Parts: sequence; structure tokens; C-alpha cells
Amino acid sequence: MRIYAPDHEVLNALRGTNIELLVDVANEDIQSIATNPSAAANWVQNNIKNYSPAVKFRYIAVGNEVSLSSSIAQYVGPAMERIQSALASAGLQNQIKVSTSIAGNLLSVSYPPSQGSFSNEAKPFIKPIINLLVQNNAPLLVNVYPYFSYIGDPVNIHLDYALFTSQRTVVQDGSFGYQNIFYAILDAHYSALDKEGGSNVNIVVSETGWPSDGNPPAASSGNAGTYYRNVISHVKSGQGTPRRPGRGIETYLFAMFDENQKPGAETERHFGLFFPNQQSKYGISFN
Repeated sequence: MRIYAPDHEVLNALRGTNIELLVDVANEDIQSIATNPSAAANWVQNNIKNYSPAVKFRYIAVGNEVSLSSSIAQYVGPAMERIQSALASAGLQNQIKVSTSIAGNLLSVSYPPSQGSFSNEAKPFIKPIINLLVQNNAPLLVNVYPYFSYIGDPVNIHLDYALFTSQRTVVQDGSFGYQNIFYAILDAHYSALDKEGGSNVNIVVSETGWPSDGNPPAASSGNAGTYYRNVISHVKSGQGTPRRPGRGIETYLFAMFDENQKPGAETERHFGLFFPNQQSKYGISFN
């Protein structure tokens, strides 16, 4: 499960449930944690140590999709270091991994996957982060959205390639064949990591989803149900990607509920597995 800030009501509800948790340092808190020596220690004490081990924390994401043009981008790496040190002081450094969650737009090249590389603009941001991940054996968190790839280029990216329903290899990249863009996106990021000294860094998919409404015909209940069922099946299969075979892919589905009051595009209010009234949309099974 992932929550985007350490909501204490949610943390109390999770006590004793054995649900592993990814919790974010909210973007607005990053600068203070990076620059105030006591802020990271206080954050870890108030939001992690006070609830552990009753709450099973798995990852801390220092920021979600921090824009390179944002004033806080320069503070993400230093804030990660501060949180890592605070976890070590609390004796939790071997139980909880520190990372940050990135969007796919940090890549300047993603096709073919073997040519995946971080943009020159992104490298000053991401390289220190990769070094930290390597030092602490922590994964990179990546938000992966085939839906946005599809609607951004429907001429070249077909719906079956985005929904895992293609029956043939769509992209042949050397010895690697791709039947779905989800694996291609992941392997483009693995290629980019390889080029920056992060060949041993694993990727955790910190968000993926498909909207059920707001942009027909792409955003539909049928397409969304197909996507969620197929992504669950693929990441659980242990098949892995062509570039990283033979492993499951740890993946967080976005989102549990429709965010019916969320601003922005209409589709942003329709990514939930459940309606706001808690009614299930798709009858998804994880078994």
C-alpha cells in the first residue's frame, strides 16, 4: 500500500495489519528536511519510529514526481541522505529503504528500450540519487503509465500494446522482444540506470493505472478493467522483463478510490479501483 503523506489516522488503522507500506515525504516538506538538521530526525521519529514495528514500513519516497524545474528539485538528494541517516540513528536502516518516485519524463530517449537514457537536464538531479540507491541497496521508484503513452501517440502505440493484449512481438530490440509497452518502459529505465552506474538498482513501479472515464474511447471501464487485470497477472508471473527476466515486479496500483474532487483533466478523477462510495469497479482479484 502507498500513502502520499504520513497521515496518522491511516497509520493507526494499519497497526497490526501486516500490510507493507510505502509512505511519502510530501513534496512541500523536502526543502526543510534537506536544510534543517533536526527536521529529518523529527520526521522519522513522529511518522516512522512511533508506529514501527506495529506498522510494516517498506519504503520511504522522498517526493513524488518532483519537476526538474521546481525549486525543490535540488533538495531531493540531500533530503534522502538526511532521512537515511535518521533511519540509521533509529536502527531502522536495514528494514526501510529510502528512494524517490519519478515520472517517465526524465528520459530523453525511451525507444528502443536498449537506448533508454536520462536527459542531460535530468542527469544532475538523478545521478546523485542513483549513487545513494547503490550505496544503500535501495530501488528506484518509477510511475509507469501506458495509458499516457498510448493517448500521446496512438498512431505508433496501439491499444493492444498498451493493454497487454497483443498476441505478437510489437518491438524487436536486438535479442529482446516486447509484446507490451509496460515492459518496454521498465527496460528503458533499466538501460538508463545502466548508463549512470546503476546496473544493480532494481525498479519498483510506484504507480500504474488506467482511467475508466473522462476521455472516451481510450478511457473506459472496459479498457481499465483489462489493464488492471493484465498488469496484475504480468507482474505476479515472475517472468520479469526481457532485460531483467525471472523476477516478479513489485507494483503499486493507482489508485484505490476515484478522486472525485481532484482538479485537472476529467480522467484524473477516474483512476480508482473503487468508486468514492466504496463500490468495486472491476471485481479485481489478486489471487
